[in-house]
Amino acid sequence: MLVLVAPGQGAQTPGFLTPWLELPGAADRIAEWSDAIELDLAHYGTKADADAIRDTAVAQPLLVAAGLLSAAALDASPGVVAGHSVGEITAAAFAGVIEEKAALGFVRTRGLGMAEAAAVTETGMAALLGGDPEVTVPHLEKLGLTPANVNGGGQIVAAGTAAQIAALTGDMPEGVRRVVPLKVAGAFHTHHMAPAVERLREAAATLKVADPKVTYVSNADGKTVADGAEVISRLVGQVANPVRWDLCMETFAELGVTALIEAAPGGTLVGLAKRALPGVKTLALKTPDDLDAARALISEHAGA
Repeated sequence: MLVLVAPGQGAQTPGFLTPWLELPGAADRIAEWSDAIELDLAHYGTKADADAIRDTAVAQPLLVAAGLLSAAALDASPGVVAGHSVGEITAAAFAGVIEEKAALGFVRTRGLGMAEAAAVTETGMAALLGGDPEVTVPHLEKLGLTPANVNGGGQIVAAGTAAQIAALTGDMPEGVRRVVPLKVAGAFHTHHMAPAVERLREAAATLKVADPKVTYVSNADGKTVADGAEVISRLVGQVANPVRWDLCMETFAELGVTALIEAAPGGTLVGLAKRALPGVKTLALKTPDDLDAARALISEHAGA
């Protein structure tokens, strides 16, 4: 069984969209989406520097567009889909819950709302490498931090104010090898994002929603969701609540997933899967050069 996953914010790098735009029809699709959301995706995906694409309002639509573009080029029929954080919107489009253009409009609202919320207080996120979650989580809470992403594979991402993140680097939980500050604009998936939730709820009310056509796995608790309205409700609430990617991977294992392909810009989720899902074959779509290998993997596993 094949699972198609979509990465979250932080996966973007300068120029990563360039090779994808060389595919037939890709530039036209990006231009259409850009017009629809009033954001020049081609510019940001090909010419903008790292600081420009770190902007939450830019990064999130760019990631969803890249995921949809690469999945269309792959033309896969996965049995399971999921996405990390903003990648859940990409996954919702993979599953047919919302149409692609609607997904871009929805993520544009999400990015703008989260950017505005992040501007209220200086906040950030940091990845903790190593350690035991049963030890790490209480330690973070003692420091006033939120375990915003529990990613599995020995990685938890903490989020909070800049002062709280700074305190963490000098007071690491037992067993944690390293704390790595992330290049994001705010404390995502925490109470700091509450102002963005209402804005996204209003946008959700305008969406045309269908039930997932394939198995959809939710970040909230790793459970499968078969109702389209429930998928959207979870996407709204997810903005201010932790991502449980560890539980998503546990569900992949329970469902009998044998292969995992990560849509562009792939790499992050494949790295987690290699540590947490031994025996599952993985492939990251970084450039169109990866498509042939991905198709070979699909032919081997999609019909399992």
